[in-house]
Amino acid sequence: MTRICVIDGQGGGIGATVIKAIKEAYGESVAVIALGTNAIATAQMLKARANKGASGENAIVRTVARADFIIGPVSIVLAHSMMGELTPRMAEAISASPAKKLLLPLSQENAEIVGMPYVPLPRLVETLLAEHLPPPQGGE
Repeated sequence: MTRICVIDGQGGGIGATVIKAIKEAYGESVAVIALGTNAIATAQMLKARANKGASGENAIVRTVARADFIIGPVSIVLAHSMMGELTPRMAEAISASPAKKLLLPLSQENAEIVGMPYVPLPRLVETLLAEHLPPPQGGE
C-alpha cells in the first residue's frame, strides 16, 4: 500500500485540506499519515481522515524514512520555519528521505520561489492529485 506522509504545523489547515482531497480521491487504497510539528496540527489532519497521526520531531524523523510520498508546504524543508516549529533535524530527515517530495509553494517564511505565480491552495491540491500522484486504483 502506498504510504503518503502529509506534514504541516501551526494550525494544520494546509495538511487537512490536502488529506481531505486525497481521501476523497483514493479512499482507503492509500495510507495517509498525518505528521504535525505540534499536536494541534496533527489533530486537524486526523479530523480530515488521515489513517494515522503523530506529532513532533522524532515522529517526523522516523516516519518519513519509510514514506513513498511526502506532501507539505515548501517550508517543511526549511530549518526553523513555521515560527520555529520545524527543527533542523526534521528538515534534514525530510530532505534526505528517499520518498518523492511534493512541495506546495506556500510559505510565510522569508523565502520566495522566484517565477512561481500565486496559486490558491484548492488549485494547488487539484494539480497535486491530477499531475503528481499516481491514479487511484480500482476506480475509487
